[in-house]
Amino acid sequence: MLSTIADYTRLTKDMGKSLTQVAKQPDVSRETDYFLSHIGNVKTIDDFLKDYRLYSYAMKAYGLSDMTYAKAFMRKVLTEGVASSDAFANKLTDTRYRQFAAAFNFAALGDKATQAAAATTGTATQYVTQTMEEKAGDQNEGLRLALYFTRKASTITTAYQILADKALTQVVQTALGLPATISSADIDAQAKLIASQIKLTDFQDPAKVTKFVQRFAAMWDATTAQSDASTNSALVLIAGAATSSSLDTNMLTTLQNIKFNR
Repeated sequence: MLSTIADYTRLTKDMGKSLTQVAKQPDVSRETDYFLSHIGNVKTIDDFLKDYRLYSYAMKAYGLSDMTYAKAFMRKVLTEGVASSDAFANKLTDTRYRQFAAAFNFAALGDKATQAAAATTGTATQYVTQTMEEKAGDQNEGLRLALYFTRKASTITTAYQILADKALTQVVQTALGLPATISSADIDAQAKLIASQIKLTDFQDPAKVTKFVQRFAAMWDATTAQSDASTNSALVLIAGAATSSSLDTNMLTTLQNIKFNR
């Protein structure tokens, strides 16, 4: 099996080609064709929420599939829009809701909201990207996380945004060598720790994002290898659990001591 970074490099070397291949897959093509041919007929928030096929497509496109059931919540997001700082979506730490409300901006555009590029081709592009990440995760969860982080990195301005997103949190914790149990600590303490370890403005630089993702991938593969070795009875019989565990622990220690450029 290829390493996470090898898979990541293969997919991102020509992202356009990778996305096109996903877009052409029958299930993706069928849902996208339906969305693009029907979304323009939606004139109100009620129309949008009533067409489950359109609504669920849009929710998946913005990574909100697990909230598809929460129509009252999403109605409030869409009704208040994003123009006011007091708007519901703007008060939520998770920026995906603001992105969704901005794409389907009924509050500002009324019945013309679904004719905007963000609501049509923009959402379709988001859907294909989201699908590519999910399919990648079917084979390698680390790859899904790496792709997701790369896509979201430039939107990160505070440590709290990372902590509000489980996937971003997992990437950062892994890259920094932090145990998942740290998530039970005080949220402000977690944010302070992250801010002390990472210069968040670096995520505006694609080269630095790539370097950070490479660090994550190396740590992910190392911890995965450690987990596999500890449960592989053949390795235990041949080399002894202590030996394989020691090697992986040494690797982890080395990786944890690598400082991310500040």
